[in-house]
Amino acid sequence: YAIANWVDITNRKLAESARERAEKLLTETNEKLRETVDGIVVSMAKVVETRDPYTAGHQERVAKLAIAIARRMRLPEDIVRGVGVAAVLHDLGKIDVPAEILSKPSRLKDKEYSLIQDHCIAGFEILKNVDFSWPVARAVLQHHERLDGSGYPYGLSGDEIMLEARILAVADVVEAMSSHRPYRAGLGLKQALDEVVRLRGTGFDEKVVDACLAVFDGDGSPWD
Repeated sequence: YAIANWVDITNRKLAESARERAEKLLTETNEKLRETVDGIVVSMAKVVETRDPYTAGHQERVAKLAIAIARRMRLPEDIVRGVGVAAVLHDLGKIDVPAEILSKPSRLKDKEYSLIQDHCIAGFEILKNVDFSWPVARAVLQHHERLDGSGYPYGLSGDEIMLEARILAVADVVEAMSSHRPYRAGLGLKQALDEVVRLRGTGFDEKVVDACLAVFDGDGSPWD
């Protein structure tokens, strides 16, 4: 009996040791995979920024704000990470837009603006077959949609727009209005926040807007 008991204990210890080694290996593999994905995501985003110097840093700043908003909303960390990836890639489709339109210092003509609007679809087409752990392509496709159906490219409304895209929408507008553009000087953070408050519940999700305001009220700027 003693020998059998000793063998049983030994086998359990060996199994436990093997499980711990397997878990450690899996953790290390997942971490390396995460780092690889992060590197690819950043590289893809940089392609857009090299073609449009006025948006250099825009995607990173949108990502920082979007992540801060998602955390303020107490979303699971895995969803927060997906929001961050989608934010970094939200303007990827602009690689299909001629550089002279992206950096045009005057008001865009209707046809030029239509090309800009198409960047959501172009980004979706690039990303739809990438096997992300999150619905990145759909979030990129929908980040210019508005709750009241006034957005683009498909005029989606209400619950047709996924939460990740609603977060991107607010973060994108706040960053874009705060920063300089080829056709205007930056309008400042206050005016940007006033705009999303004005459209709270019509164009933008109320909870997302409230979380955005809380980020700047409680945590300071995520861009500092």
